[in-house]
Amino acid sequence: MRLRFNLSFLFALLMLPGPGLQAGDRPGDLVLIGGGSRPAVIMEKFIDVAGGRDALILIVPTASSLPDTGDFYIDVFKKDYDCKRVRALTLATREDADSQKTARLVARAGGIFFAGGDQRRILDVLENTLVGEAITEAWQSGTAIAGTSAGTACMSTPMLTGDGDFDVLRADNIVTRNGLGLVPGVILDQHFVARQRQNRLLSLVLENPHLIGVGIDEATAVWFRPDGTWKVLGNGWVQIYDARSARLNRISDRDGDLLGGRQIQMHVLLPGDTFSPNINTCKKD
Repeated sequence: MRLRFNLSFLFALLMLPGPGLQAGDRPGDLVLIGGGSRPAVIMEKFIDVAGGRDALILIVPTASSLPDTGDFYIDVFKKDYDCKRVRALTLATREDADSQKTARLVARAGGIFFAGGDQRRILDVLENTLVGEAITEAWQSGTAIAGTSAGTACMSTPMLTGDGDFDVLRADNIVTRNGLGLVPGVILDQHFVARQRQNRLLSLVLENPHLIGVGIDEATAVWFRPDGTWKVLGNGWVQIYDARSARLNRISDRDGDLLGGRQIQMHVLLPGDTFSPNINTCKKD
Protein backbone atom coordinates (compact mmCIF):
# COMPACT_ATOMS: atom_id res chain seq x y z
CA MET A 1 0.00 0.00 0.00
CA ARG A 2 2.78 2.41 0.84
CA LEU A 3 4.53 1.80 -2.47
CA ARG A 4 1.36 2.36 -4.47
CA PHE A 5 0.64 5.58 -2.57
CA ASN A 6 4.09 7.01 -3.16
CA LEU A 7 4.13 6.18 -6.86
CA SER A 8 0.65 7.52 -7.54
CA PHE A 9 1.47 10.75 -5.73
CA LEU A 10 4.73 11.09 -7.64
CA PHE A 11 3.05 10.61 -11.00
CA ALA A 12 0.35 13.11 -10.01
CA LEU A 13 3.01 15.70 -9.38
CA LEU A 14 5.09 15.00 -12.47
CA MET A 15 2.43 14.33 -15.06
CA LEU A 16 -1.06 15.41 -14.03
CA PRO A 17 -2.69 18.00 -11.75
CA GLY A 18 -3.02 16.29 -8.36
CA PRO A 19 -5.72 16.85 -5.73
CA GLY A 20 -6.22 20.58 -5.29
CA LEU A 21 -3.70 21.32 -8.04
CA GLN A 22 -5.00 23.24 -11.05
CA ALA A 23 -3.48 23.18 -14.50
CA GLY A 24 -0.61 25.69 -14.61
CA ASP A 25 0.07 25.48 -10.86
CA ARG A 26 3.23 23.94 -9.49
CA PRO A 27 4.25 22.72 -6.04
CA GLY A 28 6.18 25.09 -3.84
CA ASP A 29 9.86 25.02 -3.02
CA LEU A 30 11.00 22.97 -0.01
CA VAL A 31 14.01 24.17 2.01
CA LEU A 32 14.79 21.44 4.54
CA ILE A 33 17.48 21.90 7.18
CA GLY A 34 19.23 19.07 9.00
CA GLY A 35 19.09 20.86 12.36
CA GLY A 36 21.61 22.88 14.33
CA SER A 37 22.31 26.45 13.26
CA ARG A 38 20.52 28.12 10.37
CA PRO A 39 23.03 29.85 8.06
CA ALA A 40 21.79 33.06 6.47
CA VAL A 41 22.08 31.61 2.96
CA ILE A 42 19.44 29.02 3.88
CA MET A 43 17.04 31.39 5.60
CA GLU A 44 17.34 34.00 2.86
CA LYS A 45 16.62 31.37 0.22
CA PHE A 46 13.45 30.31 2.04
CA ILE A 47 12.30 33.93 2.43
CA ASP A 48 12.97 34.55 -1.26
CA VAL A 49 11.00 31.54 -2.53
CA ALA A 50 8.21 32.37 -0.02
CA GLY A 51 7.69 35.69 -1.75
CA GLY A 52 10.12 38.02 0.02
CA ARG A 53 10.06 39.98 3.24
CA ASP A 54 6.49 41.20 2.75
CA ALA A 55 5.05 37.70 2.34
CA LEU A 56 3.02 36.05 5.10
CA ILE A 57 5.23 33.49 6.87
CA LEU A 58 3.68 31.06 9.33
CA ILE A 59 5.57 29.18 12.03
CA VAL A 60 4.54 25.65 13.03
CA PRO A 61 6.12 25.08 16.49
CA THR A 62 4.23 21.84 17.14
CA ALA A 63 7.28 19.55 17.30
CA SER A 64 8.82 21.53 20.15
CA SER A 65 8.07 21.04 23.83
CA LEU A 66 9.18 24.61 24.59
CA PRO A 67 6.29 27.08 24.91
CA ASP A 68 8.23 30.02 23.46
CA THR A 69 9.34 28.33 20.22
CA GLY A 70 6.85 30.23 18.10
CA ASP A 71 7.91 33.57 19.59
CA PHE A 72 11.57 32.64 19.09
CA TYR A 73 11.12 32.13 15.36
CA ILE A 74 8.98 35.24 15.00
CA ASP A 75 11.94 37.18 16.40
CA VAL A 76 14.36 35.39 14.07
CA PHE A 77 12.39 36.27 10.96
CA LYS A 78 11.50 39.81 12.02
CA LYS A 79 14.70 40.96 13.72
CA ASP A 80 17.34 39.05 11.77
CA TYR A 81 15.71 39.10 8.31
CA ASP A 82 13.34 42.08 8.44
CA CYS A 83 10.25 40.04 7.54
CA LYS A 84 7.10 42.09 8.00
CA ARG A 85 4.32 39.50 8.42
CA VAL A 86 5.18 36.52 10.62
CA ARG A 87 2.76 34.56 12.77
CA ALA A 88 3.02 31.41 14.88
CA LEU A 89 0.19 28.91 14.59
CA THR A 90 -1.33 27.46 17.76
CA LEU A 91 -1.34 23.76 16.90
CA ALA A 92 -0.96 21.88 20.16
CA THR A 93 -3.99 19.59 19.78
CA ARG A 94 -6.02 17.98 17.03
CA GLU A 95 -8.84 20.34 17.90
CA ASP A 96 -6.49 23.23 17.10
CA ALA A 97 -5.65 21.55 13.79
CA ASP A 98 -9.33 21.27 12.82
CA SER A 99 -9.82 25.04 12.97
CA GLN A 100 -11.32 26.41 9.75
CA LYS A 101 -9.94 29.85 10.61
CA THR A 102 -6.38 28.49 10.82
CA ALA A 103 -6.85 26.50 7.61
CA ARG A 104 -7.92 29.69 5.81
CA LEU A 105 -4.84 31.47 7.16
CA VAL A 106 -2.61 28.68 5.86
CA ALA A 107 -4.13 29.09 2.40
CA ARG A 108 -2.89 32.72 2.32
CA ALA A 109 0.69 31.97 3.39
CA GLY A 110 3.69 32.56 1.17
CA GLY A 111 5.84 30.32 3.37
CA ILE A 112 5.43 27.88 6.26
CA PHE A 113 8.31 27.03 8.60
CA PHE A 114 8.30 23.87 10.75
CA ALA A 115 10.39 24.05 13.93
CA GLY A 116 12.39 21.16 15.39
CA GLY A 117 11.67 18.88 18.32
CA ASP A 118 9.90 15.53 17.97
CA GLN A 119 8.44 14.80 14.53
CA ARG A 120 5.86 12.46 16.03
CA ARG A 121 4.14 15.42 17.64
CA ILE A 122 3.64 17.01 14.22
CA LEU A 123 1.83 13.98 12.82
CA ASP A 124 -0.07 13.30 16.05
CA VAL A 125 -1.60 16.77 15.70
CA LEU A 126 -1.84 17.34 11.93
CA GLU A 127 -2.60 13.95 10.40
CA ASN A 128 -6.09 13.86 8.79
CA THR A 129 -7.06 17.35 9.95
CA LEU A 130 -8.25 20.49 8.18
CA VAL A 131 -4.99 22.33 8.80
CA GLY A 132 -2.88 19.35 7.75
CA GLU A 133 -4.83 19.15 4.49
CA ALA A 134 -4.58 22.93 4.04
CA ILE A 135 -0.79 22.79 4.36
CA THR A 136 -0.56 20.10 1.68
CA GLU A 137 -2.92 22.00 -0.62
CA ALA A 138 -1.05 25.27 -0.08
CA TRP A 139 2.25 23.60 -0.99
CA GLN A 140 0.70 21.98 -4.06
CA SER A 141 -0.37 25.46 -5.18
CA GLY A 142 3.05 27.05 -4.71
CA THR A 143 3.51 27.92 -1.03
CA ALA A 144 7.13 27.42 0.05
CA ILE A 145 7.78 25.17 3.04
CA ALA A 146 10.85 24.95 5.24
CA GLY A 147 11.71 22.81 8.23
CA THR A 148 14.57 22.08 10.56
CA SER A 149 15.41 18.82 12.32
CA ALA A 150 12.04 17.21 13.17
CA GLY A 151 10.48 19.77 10.83
CA THR A 152 12.52 18.17 8.05
CA ALA A 153 12.05 14.53 9.03
CA CYS A 154 8.25 14.88 8.92
CA MET A 155 8.22 15.82 5.24
CA SER A 156 8.80 12.29 3.88
CA THR A 157 6.77 9.10 3.97
CA PRO A 158 7.91 6.86 5.57
CA MET A 159 9.01 9.16 8.38
CA LEU A 160 11.69 8.16 10.85
CA THR A 161 10.37 8.33 14.41
CA GLY A 162 13.76 8.12 16.12
CA ASP A 163 13.12 4.64 17.52
CA GLY A 164 15.04 1.47 16.63
CA ASP A 165 18.42 -0.22 16.92
CA PHE A 166 20.88 1.81 14.89
CA ASP A 167 23.93 -0.40 15.46
CA VAL A 168 23.03 -3.00 12.84
CA LEU A 169 21.64 -3.33 9.30
CA ARG A 170 18.60 -5.54 9.84
CA ALA A 171 15.11 -5.78 8.45
CA ASP A 172 12.17 -4.45 10.47
CA ASN A 173 14.59 -2.69 12.78
CA ILE A 174 13.85 1.01 12.28
CA VAL A 175 10.50 2.39 13.44
CA THR A 176 8.67 4.57 10.92
CA ARG A 177 5.21 5.98 10.35
CA ASN A 178 3.55 8.04 7.66
CA GLY A 179 4.81 11.60 7.38
CA LEU A 180 3.42 14.56 5.48
CA GLY A 181 4.59 13.04 2.18
CA LEU A 182 5.68 16.29 0.53
CA VAL A 183 8.90 14.71 -0.81
CA PRO A 184 7.68 11.62 -2.67
CA GLY A 185 10.18 8.87 -3.39
CA VAL A 186 12.47 9.94 -0.54
CA ILE A 187 13.30 9.06 3.08
CA LEU A 188 14.71 12.04 5.01
CA ASP A 189 17.10 11.96 7.95
CA GLN A 190 18.61 14.88 9.87
CA HIS A 191 21.63 15.75 12.09
CA PHE A 192 23.12 13.15 9.78
CA VAL A 193 26.92 13.44 9.91
CA ALA A 194 27.03 15.10 13.34
CA ARG A 195 25.16 12.19 14.97
CA GLN A 196 26.43 9.38 12.71
CA ARG A 197 22.99 8.25 11.56
CA GLN A 198 24.13 6.37 8.46
CA ASN A 199 23.03 2.92 9.67
CA ARG A 200 19.40 3.73 10.23
CA LEU A 201 18.94 5.44 6.86
CA LEU A 202 20.84 2.74 4.98
CA SER A 203 18.72 0.05 6.65
CA LEU A 204 15.53 1.72 5.44
CA VAL A 205 16.88 2.16 1.91
CA LEU A 206 17.82 -1.53 1.74
CA GLU A 207 14.29 -2.43 2.85
CA ASN A 208 12.67 0.14 0.53
CA PRO A 209 14.94 0.29 -2.53
CA HIS A 210 12.41 2.33 -4.53
CA LEU A 211 13.08 5.22 -2.11
CA ILE A 212 16.16 7.46 -2.11
CA GLY A 213 17.70 8.09 1.31
CA VAL A 214 18.69 11.71 1.95
CA GLY A 215 20.73 12.42 5.09
CA ILE A 216 21.11 16.14 5.82
CA ASP A 217 23.81 17.39 8.18
CA GLU A 218 23.46 20.20 10.71
CA ALA A 219 23.70 23.79 9.42
CA THR A 220 22.92 22.38 5.97
CA ALA A 221 19.78 22.25 3.84
CA VAL A 222 18.49 20.63 0.70
CA TRP A 223 16.51 22.97 -1.50
CA PHE A 224 14.01 20.74 -3.33
CA ARG A 225 13.18 22.81 -6.38
CA PRO A 226 9.95 22.60 -8.39
CA ASP A 227 11.91 21.48 -11.47
CA GLY A 228 12.78 18.25 -9.64
CA THR A 229 16.43 19.07 -8.89
CA TRP A 230 17.92 19.35 -5.41
CA LYS A 231 20.54 21.88 -4.32
CA VAL A 232 22.67 21.81 -1.17
CA LEU A 233 22.84 25.02 0.87
CA GLY A 234 24.73 25.90 4.05
CA ASN A 235 27.91 24.61 5.64
CA GLY A 236 27.95 20.81 5.71
CA TRP A 237 27.20 17.59 3.85
CA VAL A 238 24.25 15.80 2.35
CA GLN A 239 24.60 12.05 1.85
CA ILE A 240 22.41 10.24 -0.67
CA TYR A 241 21.84 6.47 -0.73
CA ASP A 242 20.27 5.14 -3.91
CA ALA A 243 19.53 1.40 -4.20
CA ARG A 244 17.04 1.66 -7.06
CA SER A 245 19.37 -0.31 -9.35
CA ALA A 246 21.19 -2.30 -6.67
CA ARG A 247 21.35 -6.06 -6.24
CA LEU A 248 20.00 -6.64 -2.74
CA ASN A 249 20.50 -9.59 -0.43
CA ARG A 250 19.22 -10.92 2.90
CA ILE A 251 20.63 -13.57 5.22
CA SER A 252 18.41 -14.91 7.99
CA ASP A 253 19.72 -15.72 11.45
CA ARG A 254 18.11 -16.19 14.84
CA ASP A 255 17.75 -12.41 15.29
CA GLY A 256 16.06 -11.77 11.94
CA ASP A 257 17.31 -10.77 8.49
CA LEU A 258 20.68 -9.18 7.83
CA LEU A 259 20.47 -6.66 4.99
CA GLY A 260 23.05 -6.24 2.27
CA GLY A 261 23.45 -5.12 -1.31
CA ARG A 262 25.81 -4.50 -4.19
CA GLN A 263 26.08 -1.60 -6.60
CA ILE A 264 24.37 0.81 -4.23
CA GLN A 265 24.91 4.40 -5.33
CA MET A 266 26.18 6.82 -2.68
CA HIS A 267 26.77 10.53 -3.13
CA VAL A 268 28.33 12.96 -0.64
CA LEU A 269 27.25 16.43 -1.68
CA LEU A 270 28.74 19.75 -0.59
CA PRO A 271 27.20 23.24 -0.57
CA GLY A 272 26.51 24.35 -4.12
CA ASP A 273 26.14 20.81 -5.45
CA THR A 274 22.92 19.81 -7.20
CA PHE A 275 21.44 16.36 -7.66
CA SER A 276 18.97 15.21 -10.31
CA PRO A 277 17.22 12.10 -8.95
CA ASN A 278 15.57 11.19 -12.24
CA ILE A 279 18.94 10.72 -13.95
CA ASN A 280 21.07 10.17 -10.81
CA THR A 281 23.64 12.86 -11.60
CA CYS A 282 25.41 15.46 -9.49
CA LYS A 283 27.01 18.75 -10.51
CA LYS A 284 27.87 22.22 -9.34
CA ASP A 285 25.04 24.66 -10.01
